[in-house]
Amino acid sequence: MGYSKALADKVRYLLGQNDALTEKQMFGGLAFMLNGNMACGVVGEELMVRVGPENYDEALSERYTRPMDYTGRPLKGMVYVEEDAIQQDLDGWITKGVEFAGSLPPK
Repeated sequence: MGYSKALADKVRYLLGQNDALTEKQMFGGLAFMLNGNMACGVVGEELMVRVGPENYDEALSERYTRPMDYTGRPLKGMVYVEEDAIQQDLDGWITKGVEFAGSLPPK
């Protein structure tokens, strides 16, 4: 499937320099990991964000989001964010993913 290199570059820029951040090919795109836990990523032209089970319904109530269903079954706690929402608040979505991943124990 691939991923938008331009969007990945924007995500990298907003994440900044952090030794705890790594990148990994996942879900047919590129995932950004914090201490080994996925925070967010890019698949095609969309952002995937790990918001966690407690924030899942709230995230889905936002415009331009949908369940992440890479396997054909929704992954609870993971959402796809479409391009319109990315243009409006990319930093906010990345922050949600980083906050959730940061709440998990390192792998």
